Amino acid sequence: MSETATNLATSCTTSAEGRDLTLVREFDATPDKLYRAWTEPALITQWFTPARWTTPKAETDVRPGGASVITMRGPDGTEFPNRGVYLEVVPNRKLVFTDAYTGAWEPAEKPFMTVTVTFEEIRPGRTRYTARVSHWTVADREQHERMGFHQGWPMATEQLAVLVSRL
Repeated sequence: MSETATNLATSCTTSAEGRDLTLVREFDATPDKLYRAWTEPALITQWFTPARWTTPKAETDVRPGGASVITMRGPDGTEFPNRGVYLEVVPNRKLVFTDAYTGAWEPAEKPFMTVTVTFEEIRPGRTRYTARVSHWTVADREQHERMGFHQGWPMATEQLAVLVSRL
C-alpha cells in the first residue's frame, strides 16, 4: 500500500510504501548548506527535532564506518539517544546511515531503520532534498508513522529551511 501526504505549510511531501517512508522538499539553498546542517553537531542541535522537542547533544564522525549519537529530548525531559553508523558519505550529495550498528560495527540490539538523505541541485541555489527511511519490517514503518513521522519530519525540515537560510 502506498500513501502520500503533502504538508502545505512546509511544502513537504511524505509518502509510505512497503517498508519505506520518504520525505521530499525543495530548498532555496545549495547542497553544501544542507549537508553541513546534517553533519555539523552545532547545526544538528538547532533543527533536528520538531517543536516542543530539543536536541541537546549531537556527535558525528562523518565517514563510512564512523559513529554518530544524536540525543533527542521530549517535552517531559526524557532523552532518547539515537546511535548509528554512517554507511556511505558523499560530501554535499548523499548520506546513508543506520541504527543497525551502534558504533565500531557493533550490532544494535533492535535495528529499526536505515536512512538515505540526498541533496540534488536542481538549479543554482535550489536543492531537492530527499530523506528515505527504510525500516526492517512493515511493522517498524507503521510504528514510525504512529510516532509522528508525517507530522514531525516536515516540522523539523521547516526548521532546517530556516537554519540553512542563515548559513
